Amino acid sequence: NLSDAMKFILAAVALLAAGASAFVPGKALPRAVARATRGGAVNMVEITQGVNFDTVAREWRMKWSPDDEKASLQEIQKVVDEVTGTLKSLDGVKDVQRIVCGGCLDYKLVTSLDADKFGSWEEAGFAPEDEFLTKVKAIPGVSLVETQTFTIMPL
Repeated sequence: NLSDAMKFILAAVALLAAGASAFVPGKALPRAVARATRGGAVNMVEITQGVNFDTVAREWRMKWSPDDEKASLQEIQKVVDEVTGTLKSLDGVKDVQRIVCGGCLDYKLVTSLDADKFGSWEEAGFAPEDEFLTKVKAIPGVSLVETQTFTIMPL
């Protein structure tokens, strides 16, 4: 029977190997470290010395068109509104954020979870990701639809 700390380490290693390969250290696997907070210790994963995290995020991003009074942007937001409740109810969710750039025409939806809960969402195919991506790809004026997994931490 594995301890919670060992389960956390194994989940973090699997996450890094499968979805965030840019963060896999060259010679050593990540290790759990503790960070003191007002509420007690928080499990962290160390990518390399001084680079620790306890939050993993999934980003869905695309380009929108300014044509037809930004109709594609309006339609993207409607699809986002359909999935926001589901994303906010995920086990371990910390934040759901929207980023829109009117200059480069980017639309990004970022869902951040506790690192030890992220693996479960990944195993579930990041639901409702497939449905969301299918819908936004069908919107006229939407292009370059992509996803990315990364760690995110306040400094």
